[in-house]
Amino acid sequence: MTGGKKALVVRGGWDGHMPVETTDLFVPFLRDNGFDVQVSDSTAVYADESVMADVDLIVQVVTMSTIADDEFAGLQKAVLGGAGLAGWHGGIADAFRNTADYLHMIGGQFAHHAGKHPSERTGEQSDNYIPYTVHITEAGHEHPITQGIEDFDLVTEQYWVLSDEYNDVLATTTQEARDFDAWNRPVTAPAIWTRQWGQGRVFVSAPGHRLEVVESQPLRTIIERGLLWAAR
Repeated sequence: MTGGKKALVVRGGWDGHMPVETTDLFVPFLRDNGFDVQVSDSTAVYADESVMADVDLIVQVVTMSTIADDEFAGLQKAVLGGAGLAGWHGGIADAFRNTADYLHMIGGQFAHHAGKHPSERTGEQSDNYIPYTVHITEAGHEHPITQGIEDFDLVTEQYWVLSDEYNDVLATTTQEARDFDAWNRPVTAPAIWTRQWGQGRVFVSAPGHRLEVVESQPLRTIIERGLLWAAR
């Protein structure tokens, strides 16, 4: 089903985060909810005024990478004007590290993911898969994205996020201090948050490392709700 709403899916960056597979999971959902969906494998689309002028939702999964000045200007203009911006994990919270204004708009930057005990590491991605709990906040219990969802457990990368108080934090996660870590007390960081930026809404889920994470429940429902909430 198509309709008057327009969604732009922008994906790329580090392949380990499965940008194609994870975004493909949500394209049918968007179409079922009335969006015309355009998919781009390059951030160059952000500089295309004909695309960005009337986009209602931008779904971004582009880990690390860089963004050109005119591309960021197009993205920022769209969000300030009311387009929603949504994404998960490194695709939104660890993108364009060298562009300070992008980090300001997103409201949280990946800093670290705690790993297994050094003696258990093998050099694979799974070195950083640890069990942890996503705790829904008091605000999260009332928010349409996470309402009715209780705390849930994951075994995947646990993001330590640098953030500010402007975020509306719907869920948190706590990095415990272990005898081989550099920090000596538990640290709590946002796991799921929203942010109003100009006329636009920003939705971020820090969990979402690979396909098996974003398709698991209740995270899949949270992301689906987040996409609809963020859209203009």
